[in-house]
Amino acid sequence: MLVKEFRVVMPVTVDEYQIGQLYSVAEASMNETGGAEGIEVVKNEPFDNLPFLGGRYSQGQYTYKKYHLASKVPMFIRMLAPKGSMELHEEAWNAYPYCRTVITNPTYMKENFTIVIESLHLPGKGDQDNVHELTPEKLKMREVIMIDIANDSVANSDYKLSEDPSKFRSNTAGRGPLTGKWQEVVDPVMTCYKLVTVDFKWIGIQSRVENFIQRAERRLFTNFHRQVYCWIDKWHGMTIDDIRELEDTVSEELDKQRRKGEVRGMRADMD
Repeated sequence: MLVKEFRVVMPVTVDEYQIGQLYSVAEASMNETGGAEGIEVVKNEPFDNLPFLGGRYSQGQYTYKKYHLASKVPMFIRMLAPKGSMELHEEAWNAYPYCRTVITNPTYMKENFTIVIESLHLPGKGDQDNVHELTPEKLKMREVIMIDIANDSVANSDYKLSEDPSKFRSNTAGRGPLTGKWQEVVDPVMTCYKLVTVDFKWIGIQSRVENFIQRAERRLFTNFHRQVYCWIDKWHGMTIDDIRELEDTVSEELDKQRRKGEVRGMRADMD
């Protein structure tokens, strides 16, 4: 088991981030789907009476997705796993500002593989400790990693000038570009605290795979949050009703894209 907490500081309010995140998830899903790979939305519906974090977050939106993968997993896994086994299932309970996401591989790895991502979105610059209320034992296992969306390097294949926060300025919100120690001077400011617990039980490659997944999560969080900020002119001013309508449209389009076209999006280039 490998536990890391990624903290992503963002130059938006907590309420703004909710809209930006949901918009960007829908948009990014389109960019990652095509050629028999990508995302299938199975369920998207409200939930109630689930006591997350001591009952403080108990209702919100439940989504169940299937990720059809092939080129998006490392080569050494593709060589070991049987054909057709590269499908991940994701269940997410979004009780914003808290969200719990569980990723599994029920067709092949079953109970031997889980990724749990617990996200809490709070005002401030990422200096709050143990927001997830971890036990002393899990606190000892946890490694905290700060992600700087403007200054952290990204892979050449991921870089887009239009998604570079150090170059982008929002016409709608009047923010940016983000330069230097921007976290100390921007207003508003909030932080995404994302606790990632990876458990991969396969003797011989467990450590390698768990480390690969954590590196992939860091890459995903970095790229995604760069997009959330740089797409602000697209989502700023939208409402939750606007987002739900967009999600319905995107779900239909994803089904069409997955059946045709070419493979899109981020590849597993960290073999």
